[in-house]
Amino acid sequence: MSFIRTALLVAAVSSLSFAALAPARADDANTMTIKLKDGDVKVELLPDLAPKHVEQIKALAKEGAYDNVVFHRVIPGFMAQTGDVQYGNTEKGYKPQAAGTGGSTRPDLPAEFSKEPFVRGVVGMARAQNPNSANSQFFIMFTEYPSLNGQYTVVGKVTSGMDIVDKIKKGSEADNGAVENPDKMIKVTVGSAK
Repeated sequence: MSFIRTALLVAAVSSLSFAALAPARADDANTMTIKLKDGDVKVELLPDLAPKHVEQIKALAKEGAYDNVVFHRVIPGFMAQTGDVQYGNTEKGYKPQAAGTGGSTRPDLPAEFSKEPFVRGVVGMARAQNPNSANSQFFIMFTEYPSLNGQYTVVGKVTSGMDIVDKIKKGSEADNGAVENPDKMIKVTVGSAK
């Protein structure tokens, strides 16, 4: 009798272990890794909140469009902005004066606002005044900022490496966060891509 109970317990534990691994594999497809000079930042992308924005970010990352793109606007106590694949790539003609004004060759996206609050570690899409103008640029919050809630699309949240984000070179508040000789995203991958 104890052998049968042990066998059933082992089977139950094995099936629980397998079930516990399944979500991790599914989540892997929505894990973005941003390699910075001081280490890796992991971001959990949230397609249930912003499916079109997440799809575009993943496509750009898989194309390598985010590799070598600078953090052109970094405001202490607020956020670090990057993702201008048009003017912010240090390997493809970085234009400091234009960085932050460009996007990608993909179309702009309709807003996907949610009730998810902008707190430390949240990743949101940058946009122009038009709510439907987000394209490739995104920002990572250093702190809570309630005035952004419901005004910008939340696409993810940092799950590890916020200490690395905190080390990103800051810009001047007087100059709207413009950064001289900015840090860059060395490589951006999604899922288990290397």
